[in-house]
Amino acid sequence: MVIRISCFILLLVAIPAAAAEFDGKKSEWNGFDRYDFTVDGRRGWVVVPQNTAEGRPWIWRARFFGHEPQADIALLNEGFHLTYCDVGSLFGSPQAVEHWNAFYQVMTEQHGLAKRPALEGMSRGGLIIYNWAAANPDKVACIYGDAPVCDFRSWPGGKGKGKGGGGAWQQCLDAYGLTEVDALAYKHNPIDNLKPLAGAGVPLLHVVGDADVVVPVEENTAIIEKRYKELGGLIHVIHKPGVGHHPHSLKDPGPIVAFVLKHTRPNVRLRGSLNNSRLRFEKERRGHVAFVGGSITEMNGYRPMVRESLKKRFPETDFTFTAAGIASTCSTTGAFRLSDDVLRKGPVDLFFVEFAVNDDQDASHARRECIRGMEGIVRQARRHNPNMDIVITHFVNLGMLAQLQAGKTPLSMRAHSDVARHYNVSTIHLAKEVAERITAGEITWQQFGGTHPKPFGNQICADMIDQLLDEAWGKALAGDAKPTPHAMSKQPLDALHYGNGRFIDLSQATFESGWEIKTPDWQTIPGSKRSRFTSISMLCAEQSGAALTLKFTGTAVGAYVVAGPDAAVLEARVDEGVIQPVNLYHRFSKGLHYPRTVMFATDLPAGEHVLTLRIANDSKSNGHAARIMKFVAN
Repeated sequence: MVIRISCFILLLVAIPAAAAEFDGKKSEWNGFDRYDFTVDGRRGWVVVPQNTAEGRPWIWRARFFGHEPQADIALLNEGFHLTYCDVGSLFGSPQAVEHWNAFYQVMTEQHGLAKRPALEGMSRGGLIIYNWAAANPDKVACIYGDAPVCDFRSWPGGKGKGKGGGGAWQQCLDAYGLTEVDALAYKHNPIDNLKPLAGAGVPLLHVVGDADVVVPVEENTAIIEKRYKELGGLIHVIHKPGVGHHPHSLKDPGPIVAFVLKHTRPNVRLRGSLNNSRLRFEKERRGHVAFVGGSITEMNGYRPMVRESLKKRFPETDFTFTAAGIASTCSTTGAFRLSDDVLRKGPVDLFFVEFAVNDDQDASHARRECIRGMEGIVRQARRHNPNMDIVITHFVNLGMLAQLQAGKTPLSMRAHSDVARHYNVSTIHLAKEVAERITAGEITWQQFGGTHPKPFGNQICADMIDQLLDEAWGKALAGDAKPTPHAMSKQPLDALHYGNGRFIDLSQATFESGWEIKTPDWQTIPGSKRSRFTSISMLCAEQSGAALTLKFTGTAVGAYVVAGPDAAVLEARVDEGVIQPVNLYHRFSKGLHYPRTVMFATDLPAGEHVLTLRIANDSKSNGHAARIMKFVAN
């Protein structure tokens, strides 16, 4: 079943949850802080994530809190709050709904949680999540029911094939104020009250055991599924063959988590305004649009599609398009080459950035490097032109796809999203969109085209960018509209971001015999080469012991190199520090002279320094070659 809906809860950002955010008794639950309190005379509690997701999303659990908690824990790790309001003895009755109304008001108005939580109902918890949702369809992002009771006549009534709930049946009748005769004719069970949810587009997920004799599937979930589809609603049911009412949930909660994330995080996220670029394009009829990234941006993929779309939107505008994609480069290299490759070409009005895949598969960056590179790009860009509108796009490789389908956010995407949120930059989460479409059976990975998408896959990205621009530019500009500089956060995510990243010319180095600035004779050097590098003059050495020094100012220093099958190990030393071995050889260097930025030091005190490099005697490759295109410093 295809599930397609957008909700407006945002991406994960590293915002520590304040300890004083909630009152009540504090305890620990699975490594997270828990606060217990009373709302409207009912017990309730909140488990707080260590890092709260942007938009403050929450999963609101009904009944059997702590039982099979794997999905709850995974969502806490994704930045969700986990809440509970104990109305278990009320069986989803109108009184229970009123208590939940009060709890919702406290969570949203006093504590600022998202206006549309995800609801989770296990077993009898199905009654309250569905009855509250039917009364408040505009306040629900999605519903996850786990072997949920959807008709109290089935359980606890036991009036069908199920075992019933014994004494719980009378408790249920009392909670509703019904006689058994009235209860059997009651028309407001979840199975009867789906129209408001379908009308609001609330997506449903049920996880059921096909051998359940306590809450039989045919009396509960099967009826919900049939009726909801007839109403045009969106529902997916995961069946567990041969499984009874227990165990609940899934051993691997990935499909559950992915469902919740899909319906609580938009894949096209407009932050702030893109009106500055629109003013240039529409009023001044001039514009500079730039693209930076790796091979996905370098290839004839989404970039020319976006270019043509902009030209159609603004047919009278004189555009300049800067294509600054370089295969294999990561956000670190992007930050150091940004000035030369993009900013020196003039003020940019609309800037597209793509580095999620290469930060993952090429650079294998830790979170720190992902943050420093992307934050450096954004800060340099906005410093160069405070009016610049920026869009960050997340593409995907096969490993990242598997993580997304398991309900996890790949490290580089999370880091780049954190930067985007911190600087109010819009994002296109193509990776998540593709994962969702593949999971829903709409497309295949082969149709998309893989890491380097086919035209079909690139068109999905271009369409999502069009969707973003439609949202941003859908209304007419005010007659007195003027450009508004984007605010620059005074407090960076990482104080050592590469916001001062730059190239240093090779001529600034002092080198001994063994080093030479030249264009390598590539025809005599084994290994594949990329044409963009074969005519470049490089600082080259091929003998162990060759040494050089470089004076620089900043907190970090490195080199932008091509490293092939003969790549050397360098011994690097800054000032009088410890000599550190730096292997130029990359796992892709086996058959290719591979472009990469290697860092010799990244956490230096600000000021003047001296770098000393020497080609080591030892080598991890077939030679001792160093070919430096530029030195880099921050």
